[in-house]
Amino acid sequence: MFYRPEDGHGLPHNPFNAIVTPRPIGWISSTGSQGDNLAPYSFFNAVAYVPPQVMFASTGAKDSLHNIRETGVFAANITAADQLQAMSETSAALPPGTDEFTAAGVAKAACTTIPCPRVANAPATLECVVTQIIALKGRNNFLILGEVTGIHLRDDCMVDGRFDPGRYHPLARMGYRDYAIVTEVFEHLRPGD
Repeated sequence: MFYRPEDGHGLPHNPFNAIVTPRPIGWISSTGSQGDNLAPYSFFNAVAYVPPQVMFASTGAKDSLHNIRETGVFAANITAADQLQAMSETSAALPPGTDEFTAAGVAKAACTTIPCPRVANAPATLECVVTQIIALKGRNNFLILGEVTGIHLRDDCMVDGRFDPGRYHPLARMGYRDYAIVTEVFEHLRPGD
């Protein structure tokens, strides 16, 4: 099958989301004059090492984007398999100013380098200062880039000086309403290693 996105795919469900998988879920926390916000974004990833930087994309000018424009900061919380239900609940379309932490029963903690809440029991949290917000082609598509200024690692996820995803089983977005849980990790050396 081949199709041009501009012509449509003719399928009952759009396959685009299912092609680039698995995608890590950035559980983005932010704050602003309307209060705290927590929302999952599956267009999320790390994009540079030095300085460390991450990105996430939002379709729609949501509360997260409003807060981030207002404060210039956000926290990217890494999502574990056992947080699926709470993460899903924070994706609900709630009225502006609703605290998703409270609505979903997610414990929050203060960040260290930025004035923003974080998910208290996340396996890891990346505290970020916004470097760019880019309006992408299309209606209400935005790319948010941030420099990581602080990193929280949950102690039980550390093994012999390494952050071990096997300790929390990362939750990933597939396509449609499908998710994956990373349960197998293996090492493979590259040429020259």
